[in-house]
Amino acid sequence: MGDYFEEELQEEDFDNGDQVSLVVSEEEAGTRIDKYISDKVKELSRSRCAKLIETGQVFRNEEVVGKPKFSVRGGDLITIRLPEPEEMDILPEDIPLEILYEDSDVLVINKPKGMVVHPAPGHYSGTLVNALLFHCKDLSGINGVQRPGIVHRIDRDTTGSLLVCKNDLAHRSIADQLHVHSIKRQYRAIVHGQINMDGRVDAAIGRSRKDRKRMAVTPDGRRAVTHYHVLANSGKFTYLECELETGRTHQIRVHLSHIGHPVFGDPVYGGAHPAREEGQALHAMTLGFRQPRTGQYIEVSAPLPDYFQELLSKLFGING
Repeated sequence: MGDYFEEELQEEDFDNGDQVSLVVSEEEAGTRIDKYISDKVKELSRSRCAKLIETGQVFRNEEVVGKPKFSVRGGDLITIRLPEPEEMDILPEDIPLEILYEDSDVLVINKPKGMVVHPAPGHYSGTLVNALLFHCKDLSGINGVQRPGIVHRIDRDTTGSLLVCKNDLAHRSIADQLHVHSIKRQYRAIVHGQINMDGRVDAAIGRSRKDRKRMAVTPDGRRAVTHYHVLANSGKFTYLECELETGRTHQIRVHLSHIGHPVFGDPVYGGAHPAREEGQALHAMTLGFRQPRTGQYIEVSAPLPDYFQELLSKLFGING
């Protein structure tokens, strides 16, 4: 896949090309294998489980199962291989882009809420990549035809600054900067509860064992560090500036939920609110990086979107 750094994994993503292993308990013995898998891995429907079984992608103790009606036994090791999706032709689409910075090597986009970064199952049009292909003659190709130019991403309901590479030289340079954590990435977030002091969360993040679409603080995860600075609080809510030292999947959302202050409106990590139906109040505000060819430091900030300004006014009585 090349050098690709996930800052915010889209909720609808599931790891095609991945492998899932399950151990059958004594209580689960006797269950049909297609039902057993769909009960354990909720992202897989029973019909998809049956298809995976029939195409030889499911194994019991390293032997192909072959038939959905097979019954599992206590102690069985069930392994599911998820095939890579077929590459699809991604078409340019005339979708307006708010460009914050552009030169011959890179551009920085202010991504709107609701826009998926690149095509994925259920989202093959209307993505940022579709818009980029219309806007740019050339994009880096390191991450393949479905992710041209994409070296990092933010998820569908997060707004703000996203860096795009126009050529492979730029892609390698930005990937290297991400790898050594030299790119400045500052976010703005509104969270539940009152935080009175600036702080730092240093807690490893990995995929949740209970729900593969969620990330979690886990002892066997990858090290993740988030710094936060208090901008305002109202007792019930706090307005934060968060800076990423690392860039793990859902890092800010997971870390803030872990310390008991989930992002306002986040339906996945405990910040859901009846007045917020459009997802988390999280905005990727500032990106600072070295221009790939000249080495000049460039810093770009995405203005807070209207919905965020309205929340600040309503919850804190402030603007920005």
